Order: sequence, then structure tokens, then C-alpha cells
Amino acid sequence: MTVDDERRGGTAVARTAAALIAASALLYFGTGPDPIPALSWLAPLPILLLAPSASARATLLAAFAAGFLGTANSWAYFLGSDSIPLPMVAVIVLGSSVLLMLSVAVFRASVLRGRPLTAALAAPAVWVTGLYLVSVASPVGVMGTFATTQADQPVVLRIAAITGAWGVEYLVLLVPAAVAALLAPGVATGSRLRTGAVVGLLLVAALGYGLIRPGSAEPTTRVAAIAKTDNHWATEVLSPEGKGILQSYVDQIATLPGGVRLVVLPEAVFTVDEASTEVLVRPLREAAVARGADVVVGAIVKQARGGRYNAVFGVPSDGSPASVFHKWHVGGSPGTIPGDKLARLPGGVGLQNCMDVNFPSPSRDYALLGTPLIAVPADDEDVDGWQHSRTALLRGVENGMAMAWAATDGRTIVTDPWGTVLAEDRTGGKPFAVAVADVPGGVGPTPYSRFGDWFAWLCAAVALLGTASGLRGAKRNPRS
Repeated sequence: MTVDDERRGGTAVARTAAALIAASALLYFGTGPDPIPALSWLAPLPILLLAPSASARATLLAAFAAGFLGTANSWAYFLGSDSIPLPMVAVIVLGSSVLLMLSVAVFRASVLRGRPLTAALAAPAVWVTGLYLVSVASPVGVMGTFATTQADQPVVLRIAAITGAWGVEYLVLLVPAAVAALLAPGVATGSRLRTGAVVGLLLVAALGYGLIRPGSAEPTTRVAAIAKTDNHWATEVLSPEGKGILQSYVDQIATLPGGVRLVVLPEAVFTVDEASTEVLVRPLREAAVARGADVVVGAIVKQARGGRYNAVFGVPSDGSPASVFHKWHVGGSPGTIPGDKLARLPGGVGLQNCMDVNFPSPSRDYALLGTPLIAVPADDEDVDGWQHSRTALLRGVENGMAMAWAATDGRTIVTDPWGTVLAEDRTGGKPFAVAVADVPGGVGPTPYSRFGDWFAWLCAAVALLGTASGLRGAKRNPRS
């Protein structure tokens, strides 16, 4: 080996190490529980820029390592969470690393064969396809994706009404893939121009749609989401502590601003026997009638034969019987019986429960019924409070529905159907977190509500075509 060969080898190692460090840092700060949204658009760029000039082994190892290290922002949360089974932690961490590696592999193969447009379109499609497959198989659904990082950017989010969250996910990854493809060495000028034009049109279409706020409904419902800071999971409603918590919520309802027509409390505030749910419902019914506001609360309902439901009670302000929703997605909660029915208040407000927003349904099912607003009692773990509340917001955008989310150990938020947070508070430092806002009516079932995950399937087709294209033809640089 000559001195020049050694120098080139050292330069290649340094370049690979720099790309790995940069991508890991961008993923760490651009994703996770408290992301910097702008960094999400850059996260994979250093590895993608490296790909055409580095060896396949170096590029793919760097991509895997960057994906792995980028998830370190969530390791403590994953390992300490009550709602994420330990095997799913491995799936999330290793799965995201593998997905990034595969996306970069398809990108690299296409660029080396002089197909920058294929590289730009197929790389994000591989990621979205893999994420979709994980979402179908996962018992806890998905949250904390690239799409979630943009949850406070309504203009970016609104395309989800057509494509679902998959379109936002794709958009965020399309930009770095396109930039890297345009900057790849040895690409013909005509190919660069075509790639820039196609990607530019896609971005203009998606963000242009986001600038248009469909519908202009006037505020119709004043909504309050409230959560007690000093709260424990599933307190026995008949215990002294349970009675005190129930009374504190009744008192808090009485102090809400005038005009509130819906009050949402958190998930599993109480435990109650199935035969004696009136012990819980009666005081809330009295508060609801007195304020002229429907009240929604979560409770664990124990069955005489040993099972239990994680239930949501919707107590109407007209004194009629409560609507009851049983949580559909219970994750790894042993003994908890999942529900499969929808439940709505007399005014049409739908009921959901915490982890249900990690899945497309029941949100889509409610949208197809024309439900304008979803009340979601929730219980989070502080660190994931922003992330989970924004997952709920994203479901609302997908389906054209406003969301009222009340979470212990997290955020209380009220959103409109277009992805704007109208009010927000968080537990801690005061007795109650309270978010109150005037909420426009829903905009009706969206294209996503009607056609479902069509965009994820389109990504699967693009990923397959891109992979096939990347395997055909001679490489521009055979040694790599």
C-alpha cells in the first residue's frame, strides 16, 4: 500500500466518522420526546451525502449506527415505560436502525447507477413502508415518528388529511434525500434538473395544500380539558382518597369559565365495580347538569368474574344515562379486556382512550360517522407528554376532527381539525392543568378517512420499484 493509498484510506475513515457523528446528533436532537422540528428535515442528510463516495460496508454500517445512536434520546423512556413491553423496545431501536440502513442502501444503489430521481423518491418510501409494517404488527401502535416532530407546524401537517401521517413522514425524509441526490457526484445535468423539478412540484403541492385551511366554521363548542397534578392511577372511588379526588374534580368543573359545554378528565382516574358505576357517575352527572356541560372521565371497571375494562364514561348534561367506551388498544395490560364498539355523547362527541390514538382506528371509524370532536382521557409519563398529545392532534388532522386531550403526567390540549393547538397546559407546579378553547366543528370525513392507508401502499410500490431499479444496470463506480 502506498502513502497515497494510506492517506486516502484515512480520509475515507474520517469522512465516514464525521457523517456518523453528524447524523447521530441530528437524529438525537431532531426526534424523540422533545424534538427540534427543523433538524428533523436534515437528520439523514450526512449519511446520504456520504453514500455515493464511500464503500457499501462503510455507508451501511454508518447508517445503522446513526439510527441506533439517534434513538438514545428515548432509551430511558423506553426502558422505564409501563406501556412499552421490553421486546418492543428492541423492535423500535433496532428496527429504526435497520430501516435507515435499508433506505440508504436503496438511495446509494440508485445514485451509483445515475438515477437521482429514483434515489430521492425511493429512499423515503422504504422508510415509510417499514414503519407502516411495524405499525400493523405493534401492540402499542406508533408515535414519536418524523411526522410527529412536525406536529406544531400545521402547514406541514395538513397533507395528512389526504395521505395520513405517512405523507408527512415521507415529506420530511424526501427533502434530505433530494438534496443528497442533487449533490451526488457524477450525476448528469439533465437528471439533476428532472429530480429538482419533480421534488419541487411535490413540495409545492403538499405545502401549498397546507396553506389552504379548508372550511371556515365558526367556533361552536367551548371545551375544557383538565387534569389533576397530584393524581394516582385508578384510585378506588369509594376510598377516602378517591372521594377526595372526585370532589376536587367536581369543584374544578364549577370554577371553569362560562360557556363551557364539554369537560374532559384524564384516563383511569378511578376504579369502580361494574355493578356500582353510579357511585362515580352520579356526582359527575350533578356537576354536568349544574354547568350545562357534558363531562368525560376515564375509569377502570372491574367485573365480578375477574376481568376489567379501561373505560371512558361520557356523562351528558341533560341528565340522561352515560355513554360508555371501552379502550380498544390495551397494549400489554394483562386482564384488561379490549373493546370494539364506538360510543358518542348525544351531541355527537366521540369517546376514545389514550393509546387508541397510536392506531388509525377508532379515529377513522368516528370520522366516517361524521364525528366533529373526540374527547380523549389519557395518562402519560411526563417525558412523553408532548409526543403523545401531538399523536392525538395528528389523528385529528388525518380525519378532520377536533381533539380534546386530558392527560395526567403530561399535557392537556384542545386542537382544531386543521392541526392548530388552541389551548394547552401541563401538569406540575399547580393543582390542575386546564386548557379551555372555543372549538370549530369538524370538517367531515377526509380523503384519508375514506381511503385509509393508500399512501403507505403507494410507498411500498415505490420502494419495490426503486429497489429493483437499483439492482439493474452497471454502477458508475464498480469498486464501491
